[in-house]
Amino acid sequence: MMEPLFLFISILIFLVTVLFIFGIFSVIKHRQGRGKLIERLKQPMGEEVRSEEKASGFSILKQYLLKTVGLVGDHVKPKSEGELSHLRRTFLRAGYRRENVAVIFFGSKAFLAILLPVVFSSTKLLAMRNMTSLHFLLLSIILALVGFYLPNLWLHSKIARRKEKILVGFPDALDLMVVCVEAGTGLDAAINRVGEELKLGHKELSEEFKLLSLELRAGKPRRDALKDLALRIDLEDVNSLVNLLIQTDKFGTSIAQALRVYSDAMRTKRFQRAEEIAAKLPVKLMFPLILFVFPSLFVVILAPAVIRMFRILLPVMGRH
Repeated sequence: MMEPLFLFISILIFLVTVLFIFGIFSVIKHRQGRGKLIERLKQPMGEEVRSEEKASGFSILKQYLLKTVGLVGDHVKPKSEGELSHLRRTFLRAGYRRENVAVIFFGSKAFLAILLPVVFSSTKLLAMRNMTSLHFLLLSIILALVGFYLPNLWLHSKIARRKEKILVGFPDALDLMVVCVEAGTGLDAAINRVGEELKLGHKELSEEFKLLSLELRAGKPRRDALKDLALRIDLEDVNSLVNLLIQTDKFGTSIAQALRVYSDAMRTKRFQRAEEIAAKLPVKLMFPLILFVFPSLFVVILAPAVIRMFRILLPVMGRH
């Protein structure tokens, strides 16, 4: 009887630890976004951000933690260049372009694979001393595997969220590009202009267009730069646009007309995507209605009738 209780307590402690770690990362992300917003608001007014705000204790702690994790990741990262190249493409799709991102990623995997079993072991020594060695070993192995693969889940989630943000802003970027090209602007200048205009509304897409513009300014062939853009974003709509621009540039057809046709198709596809989401909504609402709304309605509707039946039947049953 006690062993299932200990198993339940250990699983509960593990879930609390994971939620605590996610909470820390959420707070870090919120503070970073708030700090960037404050800097962006202060720059037009000519005010400089104080060096004390930049070199805060939180930033120093973050840098120290990243340095420690990087030292661990330097020993466990893959040595094969093929695997590292594949990982770099994955990190590019997640929006990370630093050279040491692979080292920090593998350091985080090793750090979490050690941290979760250590936390579980300390919890066992304090609160679960009667747990058998077999259960302790199995749970430690499971926690180590979960800690090792948790950064992979986070990375895939980060890529999916970034793709969703780019997909939302892509029709607007395409409309801006059509306006710029039809006004007589060249394609390279139009790409640079779109990157500047989308800075506030769609930051991820703006960064990609700015990087594409920098590659074109550096002398990289337009064909290769566009292919790199499609490789970094990895979306079907962007791949179609890149193929369209490459074929237009190759055969010398009108870029403005091709972009106008593709923009109309994207607008129709966006409307169809919204209709698809709206059509799925009743199915998604079925389970919350059955589990939460319908029981409340049954209680409100049937409770007066049940109370009246008991008031009528109780005296009759008391006579018998």
